Amino acid sequence: MKYMLLIYNDPAREPAFGTPEFQAMMEGYFALNGRMTADGVLRGGEGLKGVETATSLRIKAGKVETMDGPFAETKEHLGGYYVIEVADLDAALTYAALIPSAAFGTIEVRPLMDYNPAG
Repeated sequence: MKYMLLIYNDPAREPAFGTPEFQAMMEGYFALNGRMTADGVLRGGEGLKGVETATSLRIKAGKVETMDGPFAETKEHLGGYYVIEVADLDAALTYAALIPSAAFGTIEVRPLMDYNPAG
């Protein structure tokens, strides 16, 4: 089963760029990427640029509306994601717990829909 691991960070709590803490966090991400690749579970993933670069879109009464920034005002921002393929939720949670940002943010683990089941 495929799962998306959504990485939410509170910018006020994450290590500042250029600090030893930031470097340690990045080394944790590199190690996790290596492990998931070696384990054969990693299907994709990327970090996202800051929320100040986001544009939100919705359609109201047939008209497209765009807004700068994310739609929801929250303390935690979606900072990146992984897509993994593992046997079950317990396995997905095991990998999610290895994401360095779990120490100061939230990791949402969600199964992906399968619209093309093998048949």
